[in-house]
Amino acid sequence: MGVERICAVLQVAPSSYYEVKKRKPSARSKRDEVMGPVVYALWEDNFRVYGARKIWKAARRAGHDIGRDQVARLMRAAGIEGVRRSKRVRTTKPDPGMPRHPDLVRRDFTATAPNQLWVTDLTFVPTWAGVAYVCFIIDAYSRTIVGWRVASHMRTTMVLDAIEMARWSRGTQLTGLRCHSDAGSQFTSIRYGERLAEIGATPSIGTVADSYDNALAETVNGYYKAELIRGPAREGRPWKTVEDVELATLSWAHWHNNDRLHGYLNDVPPAEFEETFYATRRADQTLVGIQ
Repeated sequence: MGVERICAVLQVAPSSYYEVKKRKPSARSKRDEVMGPVVYALWEDNFRVYGARKIWKAARRAGHDIGRDQVARLMRAAGIEGVRRSKRVRTTKPDPGMPRHPDLVRRDFTATAPNQLWVTDLTFVPTWAGVAYVCFIIDAYSRTIVGWRVASHMRTTMVLDAIEMARWSRGTQLTGLRCHSDAGSQFTSIRYGERLAEIGATPSIGTVADSYDNALAETVNGYYKAELIRGPAREGRPWKTVEDVELATLSWAHWHNNDRLHGYLNDVPPAEFEETFYATRRADQTLVGIQ
């Protein structure tokens, strides 16, 4: 069928068709051709969880001159979007027979330096081979995951393993550190308190059944589940084994610490945020020495 017959069916003048055909691509369409693959690649490289704002921030950090509205438009055109978090399911259970440590945080999850305040909590992931339980320990200053553990049980030993990882990454003596948790039996156990005492840390526990008293740890659990466990990269596939969850968590935790942009940190990764802190501290000490 010729062009004229197609235009007749569509009730479009052939001259209009030829006018559009010979028209040069606009500057906007040319730029979209360049930036469309960039936006998609950034979305793919970040577990397919970034929305328009974070894709825009990541593109700017990578040196691309692009606006937020353009990013949103290109994401709509590509049919991609950011991930959304869902409500938390409570995992830990308090032991009414155990004495509890006092609440040293009182919902103030701010810190002025690393290793002043850690928060920790448990979450779980269903798999075909059973339930995988996950414990994270997060530094409140930089949101760095300093320790974590995935196990097929939720006994105190898994929390102790997470503390060991944190001790390996942060140091063996952290005097003045508070480690805050909920009132789960894992965190009220004697062994948990003793292990923290070994590194000079003091346990802190919020009130029973009050999510706000451990809000920071629960926030991290929330976006861990949204970004990795139920994230777009899974495409609805179930987890098969606890070991699969552990391996994926290793990759996600590394991305979280070194690449994930955190709005609380002015859209930089936790590792970069801490590097800036220590670099500023070294510069200040050098200036004092010169004086």
